[in-house]
Amino acid sequence: MHYSLCDTVADIVQNSVEANATLVEVELTETENNLIVYVRDNGCGMSAEDIKNAQNPFYTDGVKHPKRKIGLGIPFLIQTVNATQGEYKIDSELGKGTTVYMMFNLQNIDTPPLGDVSGMFRQLLLFKNQNPDYELKISRKKQTAAVKKKYDLSRNQLKEILGDLENGKNLMLLGDFLKSQELSD
Repeated sequence: MHYSLCDTVADIVQNSVEANATLVEVELTETENNLIVYVRDNGCGMSAEDIKNAQNPFYTDGVKHPKRKIGLGIPFLIQTVNATQGEYKIDSELGKGTTVYMMFNLQNIDTPPLGDVSGMFRQLLLFKNQNPDYELKISRKKQTAAVKKKYDLSRNQLKEILGDLENGKNLMLLGDFLKSQELSD
């Protein structure tokens, strides 16, 4: 199991980016009781057999990571939702893309902490694939009794404004911006 829910989400998003998608969309909604996440991509997609294999921690096709003998992203997701009264669903079509739905029960005592949302978003925005100009869109909503917020991010818009996202100064600005979005109401 991952240390935080953000680690789990980042792992699933990395799969989408590595599927050579030109568009990856992350929708993260937090309520009093649940964290609901959708990760959608237009990458290479998976067959029904690929989805079944991806759920097996002891399976790897040897293509994506030739030296690895196991793949744990989806199995960790399954372990977390099963242990904490959550839900998940994977829909995919070869050549069209994949959607992963995750619902984490924030009230379950065994649910890992949410983690650093702004830090996770910065990590996601830095993922690379074969197309350096792929788009990553993030939609963040928080609807609790204490906080109501919504904001959207676009990797390409941020690159247009900040320039190179790997530049140290730009990374600091990006981090500060993302933290401000999490703090604002």
